[in-house]
Amino acid sequence: MSEVTELGYVTIGVSDLAAWDAFASQILGLEVVAGETAKTRYLRMDYWHHRIKLIEDGTDDLAAMGLRVAGLLEFREMAQRLEAAGVAVKIGSKEEAEARHVLEIIFLKDPNGIPIELFHGPLVQYDKPFHPGHRMHAGFKTAGGGFGHMMVNRRAEFDEIHAFYTLLGLRGGVEYKIPMPMMPEPVELMFLHCNQRQHTLAFGPPEEKRINHLMFELERIEDVGLAHDLVKRAGIPVVIEPGSHANDHNFSFYFKNPSGFLNELGWGGRQPTGQSEYYQRDAFGHDPVMENMKGFMVPA
Repeated sequence: MSEVTELGYVTIGVSDLAAWDAFASQILGLEVVAGETAKTRYLRMDYWHHRIKLIEDGTDDLAAMGLRVAGLLEFREMAQRLEAAGVAVKIGSKEEAEARHVLEIIFLKDPNGIPIELFHGPLVQYDKPFHPGHRMHAGFKTAGGGFGHMMVNRRAEFDEIHAFYTLLGLRGGVEYKIPMPMMPEPVELMFLHCNQRQHTLAFGPPEEKRINHLMFELERIEDVGLAHDLVKRAGIPVVIEPGSHANDHNFSFYFKNPSGFLNELGWGGRQPTGQSEYYQRDAFGHDPVMENMKGFMVPA
């Protein structure tokens, strides 16, 4: 069966492109590349043309997620399967694919209403090595796992989301029932995987924005510490202090970006176990900074 192989890219609408230029390069360490217009940017973290596209449109939210399939046969098979299941799909034109720097593309929406772009054949620029925005001990861990993971603030029920993404070949389920301050009941979080990364997509409780956070994994723990220093020195609000997750074992921390949702930088993630289990708390750390936490799984 054809399956999604990774979270290939995301498109994000932003209000302040200049602030994102500085944040992406000086804090995250990404390479900022000019887009086709003054209102677009591309962010690189490996040999791919881009992993993130920024569009200055004022939304400050997720515009689309790009999910990769392996090749032409898998692309055709996926289109047929989705249509047979009654999912509304649109095969993109050659121009629409080229605008996203891929060979072919399918447009659809998930049960949350989030635009999805299924594609194969990304532009890989081996003639243009990644150039980090600031000094780093190593780089970003993307091989075998895509550019990272993303948590979505769900609109639909878990069962509907699970059925849809299972159709795309992702696997997983609820992995946390975690008590949160000011919440009457533990918050349930669902995690889905499709490759060597423990999870590619996660789904949390409904919030105003579509996206809760984007996570990038680093090759060296020193770069997590360096980023934490840079965040503190820049006065950027830390929302969750450094700690280690129980499910993916990433040592990480969370902080706000210029669009008001979160970025997570981590190191040391494990692969999926292939069996379901759930947790009530993380291994250690990850203390919430309550004055900065409001609006992120706790009432604003």
